[in-house]
Formats: sequence, structure tokens, C-alpha cells
Amino acid sequence: MPNSPTRPGAPDTVLQVSPLLPALESALGERFRTVRLFELPDPDAYLRAHGGEVAAAVTSARTGVSDALMDALPRLGAIVHFGVGHETTDVVRARVRGIDVSNTPDVLTDCVADLAVGALIDVVRRLSAADRYVRAGAWGAAPFPLADRVSGKRVGILGLGRIGRAVARRLEGFGADLAYCTRTPVPGVTHRHLPSAEALAEACDALVVTVAGGRGTRGLVSAKVLDALGPAGYLVNVARGSVVDEPALVAAVTEGRIAGAALDVFADEPHVPPALLASDRVVLLPHIASATHETRAAMGDLALRNLQRFMTEGTLLTPVPDRPAH
Repeated sequence: MPNSPTRPGAPDTVLQVSPLLPALESALGERFRTVRLFELPDPDAYLRAHGGEVAAAVTSARTGVSDALMDALPRLGAIVHFGVGHETTDVVRARVRGIDVSNTPDVLTDCVADLAVGALIDVVRRLSAADRYVRAGAWGAAPFPLADRVSGKRVGILGLGRIGRAVARRLEGFGADLAYCTRTPVPGVTHRHLPSAEALAEACDALVVTVAGGRGTRGLVSAKVLDALGPAGYLVNVARGSVVDEPALVAAVTEGRIAGAALDVFADEPHVPPALLASDRVVLLPHIASATHETRAAMGDLALRNLQRFMTEGTLLTPVPDRPAH
């Protein structure tokens, strides 16, 4: 049972752990007794003196709430994430403590799926490379090399949750031959289910990664998976950098063992391996899959509504499920 702030004598402080959307930060300051931990000159001193006053923590998906911070908040009842990801917070540990955890699902699905398909088109048709070619003045010297077509490609989707299914719907319009990999087949889905990431990679021309991050999927796209994808295959990752074995990916790209990659996420953001920066067969994006005005506003609104619900009723609107959806 979470520490409900509706009980007499319950803690009433909201701890903002990291920088957030300006509109959300403003709303937090207006509606709650909010402390911005990341701005304090001595956060540890504050936590020692006032940690017991904190009812809820609001954080970004990228930052989460560390084990040490969780331990410093003995009456914490809820952790509210701005973002769909929550692997930076030990959710199991939080639940053992009686702390509820929320994220912001659904509201970013369309924009992430849009970007995944756009990134796939970019890397297969080499749009970014062609743009650089024109800007460099090379067009007058020789035609740009031929690229591959997107329509009709065999596309594998690794993880068929909300975002994976939205990607599949979009690719149906390209006449793609779709397959997917999840722990178990998804009811009602007619696309071919394959039992492993390696089997999926072997059966497709392009592998789109939308699986949830965290310990259970760390390094899931391994050297073996990349080899199964092969020298004519493309990788698109809009999930988490941790899902891909990044050194193995660097080797596969530099040795020509895959045709190319489009990456919105990396293992150590914002740092990108130099070999990927140097490759003309890689599309590099600065973690922007959900970065539209509309989606970020919706994420902020949902995070705020989760916090409001907890602070008034002791429950959350969108609690993190026990297991990620496929």
C-alpha cells in the first residue's frame, strides 16, 4: 500500500529530480510544494534533513530515481516518470517498498512510430547521405549511387507493444512483409511470429527495434543477431541504446556486415562512437523520437495528472505494468 498523502500527517513535498518540460515545471511549482533537487547546492544535505517530507518524486525517463535516492526518501509513495521508459528506476525494488510507479504510455506512440518509419526510409534510400552529397558539391561530378527500395521489404519488428504495432500499421501501407518477435504471439496479430531476435533478423531485410529497455533486453541485438541480419540488412533502433550491443554494431557497420543503421538512441548518450559518426551508411539522431511539440505537451499533461491523482487520491492513472507489453 503506498504512503497516501491523503492521510493526516502524510508527507506533502513533491521532489523534482531532473529538468523537465518548462510547462510541466511551471505547473508543478504552481500546484504543489515542489523542491527541485537538481538545483540544490547540497542535495545530500537536503535529503538528510527533509527526505521524510517527500511524498512523490517526478523525474524524466532518462534520469529515473536511483536506489540511493529511493533509500533517502523513507515516506516516498510514488515515482512519476515523464516518458514511457522507466528502466532507470528499479520498479521491483520500488514496489517492495510500497512505492507506486507511473509512466506516460500511448501519448508518444504515434510520433515514435512516425520517426521509426522515417528513419527506415532514410537509411534504406540514403536520404541523409544524399543531402550531404549535394551540399558537398559532389552532384556535378557524378550521380549519387543507387540505393535500395523500401516498398515490399521484409521488415521484422522486435517488440510488438503499442509502438511496435503502430510501426506495423504504417509499414502495411508500404506493402511490407511483416514479422515480429515477442515472448509469446500477440493475440489477434496476423503477422508471422518468430521465437527469437536472431530468427527474426535472419528472416528480414530490415530490423526495427521497439522493445522495452531494461535488464531483460540488454544486449538483445547481439553480434549473432547482426550477423543474421547480414550484409544486405538494415537496423533501426528507436527503443533504448542498451538493447543493442553497441561495440558489435560498430564492428558490423565498419566491416560491412550489415548494410546500414538508423539510430535514435545510444548506449552512453549523448556520446556516439566515432566509427558511427564517420560512417556514411548510418543515420544518427539525437534521441528525438517523441520530440514534437504535441507529444511532449501530452506527456507533460499525463505526468501532471498522474501526480495530481496520487496527491489527492493516493493512486496513479497509468501505473507501470508488472511486465512490459510484448
